[in-house]
Amino acid sequence: MADRTADRTAGQEGEHTLDTAFFIRWLTTAAQAVEREADRLTELDSAIGDADHGSNLQRGFRAVTAALAQEPPGSPGAVLALAGKRLISTVGGASGPLYGTLLRRTGKALGDAPEVSPAQLAEALRVGVAAVAQLGGAKAGDKTMLDALEPAVGALGASYATFAEAAGAAGDGALATVPLQARKGRASYLGERSIGHQDPGATSSALLITALADAAGAARASAREDGSR
Repeated sequence: MADRTADRTAGQEGEHTLDTAFFIRWLTTAAQAVEREADRLTELDSAIGDADHGSNLQRGFRAVTAALAQEPPGSPGAVLALAGKRLISTVGGASGPLYGTLLRRTGKALGDAPEVSPAQLAEALRVGVAAVAQLGGAKAGDKTMLDALEPAVGALGASYATFAEAAGAAGDGALATVPLQARKGRASYLGERSIGHQDPGATSSALLITALADAAGAARASAREDGSR
């Protein structure tokens, strides 16, 4: 039987709700993506960073999936809060606090509701991204994770369809960091030598948003299959 993430009113965009199972699926999908892409993330980081971005995130998301299995949260907000806490405690460097802040602040914005709408998630993610910008003192164009996250949250709206648009925007944002000179983070120490390299943080952020779109696609397909029975 499908979980409760479904089209509550068939054919009406904006009537979808996202439950706790959806958020666990999102982060589990993200963890799988990090496992697949860890070597690539580390390769990107070796050019302009400390060559540990992939391994750090791999360790962090393994801790997230273990925590979600051991301590199943009771709401979408609690899922993100727990994941953020685990990332902060297990991921080294700046990535742990930044990703942890993103998820914890997004979870806090969602509150204790057992289900949320895509529009509510979009607004909560904007809060989380703003918190990341404040913590890191960065903005879009500085060659950081914000170059993927800001276009993504700008594309999010009230339906599942916008999740795919957000993933595309995040991917494009990550690619657009190649010609940029880093102005924040470890890569900024390289000055003009950072030009010509794709930012690893933007790349991993795009993986996170793509995992959200993949989870939404799976939920929508499951809901349609369940409705046709």
